[in-house]
Amino acid sequence: SNACQLSTIGRVRRVSAHKLFWIQSIKSPHLRSLLLFDTFLPGEEMEKKKVLTMPRHFNNHDDESFNPLVWFVSIGVLGIKLRGIWKYMFNNFNFLRVLDYERGGAAGCKLPNDIGKLIHLRFLSLRYLTFRSSKLPSSLGNLRCLQSLDLRIENTRFKSAHVPNVLWRMQQLRHLYLPVECNRKTKLKLGTLRNLQTLVNFNTKSCYIKDLINMKNIREFEIRGPFNIEDFNTEELGKNPTIVQSKYLHSLSIINYEGRLDPRHLAHLLSSCDSISKSSLDAEIRRLPEYHYLSLNLAYINLRRCMLEEDPMPTLAKLPYLSMLELHEEDFIGKEMFCYGQAFAKLESLSLKDLKFLEEWKVSEGAMPCLRRLERQRCRQLKKLPDGLRLIATL
Repeated sequence: SNACQLSTIGRVRRVSAHKLFWIQSIKSPHLRSLLLFDTFLPGEEMEKKKVLTMPRHFNNHDDESFNPLVWFVSIGVLGIKLRGIWKYMFNNFNFLRVLDYERGGAAGCKLPNDIGKLIHLRFLSLRYLTFRSSKLPSSLGNLRCLQSLDLRIENTRFKSAHVPNVLWRMQQLRHLYLPVECNRKTKLKLGTLRNLQTLVNFNTKSCYIKDLINMKNIREFEIRGPFNIEDFNTEELGKNPTIVQSKYLHSLSIINYEGRLDPRHLAHLLSSCDSISKSSLDAEIRRLPEYHYLSLNLAYINLRRCMLEEDPMPTLAKLPYLSMLELHEEDFIGKEMFCYGQAFAKLESLSLKDLKFLEEWKVSEGAMPCLRRLERQRCRQLKKLPDGLRLIATL
């Protein structure tokens, strides 16, 4: 009931707050865990400042050497207006292990350099936070114990963010989420991140593609923006160096709204990803790579806005383990699509959306024998459903 009493408790390690109070009233320099389940600003300040909330906290961890009640803090932020609150947190809670601005909001300032003082952080998420400045502080490079870093910030004034070239220092990183768009000043060296398992929003304009060779533990890889291979040998494709050498990669996504992807670069990338089971492609390519470039382990494929001029079904039907296929938003701009013979032997789910040019779809006897779910939306030129669907008993 009296938050001021916290100042007399010098060795408190854990604070769980359910009532209004000033965060500055916490004076313990050894605080490990801060759980905020309610607003923490006094009533008279409520109309002037956004408030903090704590929607959840980590109650388990894979590493048994960590006690979640002692070592972790998870702070969801609806918005913070005062820079002083940021600075107070970064200067006084130096033993924090996890800092999670889960719900984002308006930060009201640029990210202070003081964040570099939280050298014990293992997890830092700035996702959905909106800053006045698009430049992140170079002091982020001090956080060398980080294992997870989420930089998917938002900004209403700047379309892109500037990330200083300091991430290479975080050699313990396992999961890295870059901003959706980095500005032209950003050029990151990531070749030292050998423990990386997740890399999201990779861009060949702001990162070096050759650094991917060192990431031999990568499991999930997402490319956002143009994908161009430097010094690509267009005459002898087989002589180009392998892009990805991780045998653990299971998920590959490519998102590009800036023109057409070079099909040769895409084919070369796919040829080095022979272990992936999940693939998503949201970009214009006009033609699907040949079958021998695709991983035989593919179980899930999502294609969007590919503008394919030829029927993709004959190629995709050869994948022996494909169980889920989604073709969305003008993925195919042809008029006829066919599923013949024993095509799609393991396919269980098929989704067709916004294929505006599709007029005829044929399914022969024996095709898609395991199909359980069919979704069709806004294929306005399709005259009728295939008669062959009647023969699929599992549908």
